[in-house]
Amino acid sequence: MTHRLPRTLRLDPSDTVIFAEAAEPGEWAVPGGFEFWEEAPESLSGKRRQAFRGGFLGIGSFGWSTLVEVAEATEDQYAAALAGLARHIHRHHGAPDAAAAEAAAREELAFAESLCDHPPGTVLALSRSFADGAVREQFRTLHRRETPREGFGGLPVFAVVETEDEPVEHPDLTAFAKRPKP
Repeated sequence: MTHRLPRTLRLDPSDTVIFAEAAEPGEWAVPGGFEFWEEAPESLSGKRRQAFRGGFLGIGSFGWSTLVEVAEATEDQYAAALAGLARHIHRHHGAPDAAAAEAAAREELAFAESLCDHPPGTVLALSRSFADGAVREQFRTLHRRETPREGFGGLPVFAVVETEDEPVEHPDLTAFAKRPKP
């Protein structure tokens, strides 16, 4: 039996700049919103805020990835992802015992798997926000365009296919690039 799970994807080095810890390409992933349960979302700043706003949690490095792709996981790979996530939840999130940590990990993986009812290779993006006292997660699917736009030659350009709403905030990347490095 195989499972469809998100797997981290790195198209360029930007994740290594915007996140304190970037996931390694090819790790199994979950949305990872539980990483912020004990923090007030409105108080997050910097790279931690970036992880909150648009990061999937890689299972392995427990770093963040902006994009994931739908991929087939074998039963052994699924079991390893479950065990790794359960250990992380037990060690870092106060699960009372291994059984409770495994139940929480199983629930998180089931949610991640529910996002993957698309063909393998489909790219997923996440937008997480906090409004009216609640955290809201939106997921978008991106597919390769069948024919590139005129003037772009054979570039592999992605197009957004499904979405409910676009994120409200629009970062000023020009200002970000001009900031002095820490």
